[in-house]
Amino acid sequence: MRKLRFTKMHGAGNDFIVIDGTTHDLSQLDSSLWHRLAHRQLGVGADQILLVEKSSKPGVDFKYRIFNADGGEVEQCGNGSRCFVRFVHEQGLSTKNEIQVEVAHTVLTLKRLHDDQVEVDMGQPIFNPTDIPFDPSGLTNKQEMHETLYALPLSQNSGAHADWIAVVSMGNPHAVQIVEDLDSAPVLIDGPLIESHPAFQKRVNAGFMQIINRHEIKLRVYERGAGETLSCGTGACAAVVSGIRRGLLDSPVRVQTRGGELQIAWNGFGAQVAPSVMMTGPAQTVYHGEIDLDTL
Repeated sequence: MRKLRFTKMHGAGNDFIVIDGTTHDLSQLDSSLWHRLAHRQLGVGADQILLVEKSSKPGVDFKYRIFNADGGEVEQCGNGSRCFVRFVHEQGLSTKNEIQVEVAHTVLTLKRLHDDQVEVDMGQPIFNPTDIPFDPSGLTNKQEMHETLYALPLSQNSGAHADWIAVVSMGNPHAVQIVEDLDSAPVLIDGPLIESHPAFQKRVNAGFMQIINRHEIKLRVYERGAGETLSCGTGACAAVVSGIRRGLLDSPVRVQTRGGELQIAWNGFGAQVAPSVMMTGPAQTVYHGEIDLDTL
């Protein structure tokens, strides 16, 4: 039997299976297994799977990889990064409160605070369409303060399109639109259409934001390969950055998700060089377990 030890965790309701790859060889495990493991009826169940690994970069403490519930590997996960900090502390892998972690395209700085809160330097937001990646060819656009908005067609036959979207990457791509009422927003209808729209070569996370006031929003996100999640850390960062660039929000911003609250700070309005986005939020351990992989 092939036994795999894991920890079930969540960050504001965004739930993860976290696995220690620093002492175990996980190279023989593939995306189909991650998909089965994440299945909520037939496996453990999770939005994403996080693999903790050793980093090859000098001065960097760890590396971690992220797999969505469909088994596909993605670049970044804000809520997962907070859970990562708590995991390495609880597993005795590090005693440092501030940790440098390598992800797909960058190095994150993670800092454990009091009351199970974790602060993450999420790095600079990316706006260049090519780097997101996003192809705006043929799309109607308009300028709103420092943000370019796009009318994204969702159906060629009906002519329907998403409300004006802002496109930004936090290491993974996001399309953010403002809605008047989040509870009635067509997240489960438009979300899959936006996620798989051909303008996004690597698919996209679809964010739906309701502005409460200049320092508070509500947010729902339909994530690539996972569907709607209770919270999305990078989605919260992308939404706040977009709102600030549109002149609608002021840093810091409290983000209410269905799974909990996040605090996002970004002082990049009108800046020549975009500063890092700072995210603070909870990280909780749910339970530790072991599963026989041959049963999946």
